[in-house]
Amino acid sequence: MRGIASACGSATIINAISTGRGSAFAIDLKIRSEVDLREETSDVSGRVGETSEDPRLIETCVEKVLEFFDVRGEFGADVETSADLPLAVGLSSSSAAANATVLATAAALERELDDEKAIELGIESAFEAGTTVTGAYDDAAASFYGGGVVTDNRKRSLLKKFSMDPELSVLIFVPPQRSYTSEEDFRRTEIVDELVDLAVEEALSDNFFGAQTLNGLLYCSVLDHDPQPALEALEAGAYGVGLSGTGPSIVAVCDEDKVGKIGGRWERRSGDIIETKPSEIGARIENE
Repeated sequence: MRGIASACGSATIINAISTGRGSAFAIDLKIRSEVDLREETSDVSGRVGETSEDPRLIETCVEKVLEFFDVRGEFGADVETSADLPLAVGLSSSSAAANATVLATAAALERELDDEKAIELGIESAFEAGTTVTGAYDDAAASFYGGGVVTDNRKRSLLKKFSMDPELSVLIFVPPQRSYTSEEDFRRTEIVDELVDLAVEEALSDNFFGAQTLNGLLYCSVLDHDPQPALEALEAGAYGVGLSGTGPSIVAVCDEDKVGKIGGRWERRSGDIIETKPSEIGARIENE
């Protein structure tokens, strides 16, 4: 019994850490999860591609789905993910892995989950596995539904869904270091609460790129990330640019003819540059 599903990463418009309200949009970089159920054991064993990353999140996702359908003792599973989405750089790789694994497990069982329950099981798994502090409902919803969302993460509710023009380009600058946010960093975000609230109101009024840029500069400041790549992208013609998640990735949205100019600015720096597109296609089962 095998299930295969995929889900896309997302980029931040508004980080929900400080106010509980957030916004994100899906990008066309995905994580694919394959779940093989086994009746001869109840053990769940996971592997994150060819990496040494901890598989606890995807293992927990499988267990949560089995528990939801009341078959936890009847099956064990092997679960493996593969990705063209870089991991642990602020592009919602955990949310994408959770969404894909939840759907793949349901597909392997030949059962159906409604959308909100699938997202909920992924978030509960992330809390249990220790890969999230806030639940990241905005990231999870963008990854699952595709397009863009504005959310109340504390209530796990959608405030707004919107489309992102698939003809736009998304350029991502990933500095060489990973970013790990401390409890002190989280407390510092309270300094910018009122300004982040302004960014939320801008997003609710459809000024998504202004909200992204304001949010990005605010969080670069309080989380001690270099804002210069964001400013360089703005100078080179980006519509919006900002820190994604808690970093270190900087994401710029622009017309295709601006990609070379923005990339040229960033090529002077150490780090990777990734070009992709917004995605209107979210999580989906890929079983043939």
